[in-house]
Amino acid sequence: MEFPEKQMAQTAQELTPLDYTRYDFKDPETYRLRIPKGLSRHVVEQISEFKHEPDWMREYRLRAFDHFMQRPMPDWGPDLSDIDFDAYTYYANPLLEGETKRKWEDLPADIKNTFEKLGIPKAEREYFGGVGAQYDSGTMYHKLREDLAAKGIIFCDTDTAVREHPEIVRKYFGKIVPYNDNKFAALNSAVWSGGSFVYIPPGVECPIPLQAYFRINAKSVGQFERTLIIGDKGSKVHYLEGCTAPIYSTDSLHAAVVEVVGEPYAKVRYTTVQNWSKNVYNLVTKRAVAYENALVEWVDGNMGSKITMKYPSVYLKGRGARADILSVAFASEGQIIDSGAKAVHSAPDTSSKIIAKSIAIRGGQTSYRGLLHVAPGATGVKAAVRCDALLPDELGRSDTYPYNEIHEEDATITHEAVVGKIGEEQIFYLMSRGLSESDAIHLILMGFLAEFAKELPVDYALELNRLIQLEMTGAVG
Repeated sequence: MEFPEKQMAQTAQELTPLDYTRYDFKDPETYRLRIPKGLSRHVVEQISEFKHEPDWMREYRLRAFDHFMQRPMPDWGPDLSDIDFDAYTYYANPLLEGETKRKWEDLPADIKNTFEKLGIPKAEREYFGGVGAQYDSGTMYHKLREDLAAKGIIFCDTDTAVREHPEIVRKYFGKIVPYNDNKFAALNSAVWSGGSFVYIPPGVECPIPLQAYFRINAKSVGQFERTLIIGDKGSKVHYLEGCTAPIYSTDSLHAAVVEVVGEPYAKVRYTTVQNWSKNVYNLVTKRAVAYENALVEWVDGNMGSKITMKYPSVYLKGRGARADILSVAFASEGQIIDSGAKAVHSAPDTSSKIIAKSIAIRGGQTSYRGLLHVAPGATGVKAAVRCDALLPDELGRSDTYPYNEIHEEDATITHEAVVGKIGEEQIFYLMSRGLSESDAIHLILMGFLAEFAKELPVDYALELNRLIQLEMTGAVG
């Protein structure tokens, strides 16, 4: 979606007055299954028992738990020393396992009201081919259009996939992100619940996006969805994800794992706009593999959370594979967004493009942390990295930590980084055209993010606009 000046100014006026009530509301905590706070081997066993899982998944969880307990906390990046893993609830589900609803009217009234406020039914009716909605640890609702199901497309929550599609799940689950990859991948592997499972058969194109929405409602709860997306040979799919949580005085923990597979000649796009409240630790591992002539795209927006650590990556394992990563971070007061991207070229004639944009305002901190790796034997690689940071005031901070590991001489690599501020003459010009100072800055910020916004569906682009304007309320004047 494009953002011309006149349209943006009009949109800004239409959206005022602004408040956070669209996101910052809480439902009564009525759960049919809930484990007391704390993390232990018994908790992991309880989760697996609730889900009636096969032995292989239970054993996988327990191996992951043992590794999590042995693995030290990361000693790089933002300070995570305040996390007390025994302060969180690791499983809270308003429904019993296996009760995921296929009809919207079958949902409990309070949960239905929550997702209606967030626009889920409207999105399903007007745009998406399939919708999933997760609430704390449970997947409340999942539905796929009948015409898409008739093509052999599978779109369900990951718990259902373990039961109904075990042969596909076992082939890919934990193969792209193993449980011993990092401490938080191990945590997710031990206590995961929900998430999305997508399988697109060979040669099938999903003509309309699939969407999932993740909501944390209870305080001091952890959400640990596990998402697995497989585009089989020559297939095509676009998956979108949104996330929110209300504001509590205590912290919440979100530690997801996303695994994406692009088989030869497949095209897979994964888009997310995350708006966690500023009491959420958002610690996510996202990784994809792309085989011969496959294209994997990450479109990744991070607008909320207390601390985010997230670095979408693509491992290019087949000749001609391509990666396209567009990452955006917006940090305001009390926020640290440590994000970036990784492209690992393991095969010849592969290409990647990484564009990272960040805005740090009112004391917020953003960091780009990226890796570009060209392995021995990966000849003919072409890769480009661009990092753009904008500091609208004197309080924000932006850092860049690029790592380039190039083991072939014929690789064509470019890297550029720019840090800029909003010029007084820009603000003066826009104010002379009738905009307020706040609207002028908002317009400049949206222009800076236009490259990201135009890759979003209309509803998501408007949502991005709202979120930026909410952050700007009271920032100037």
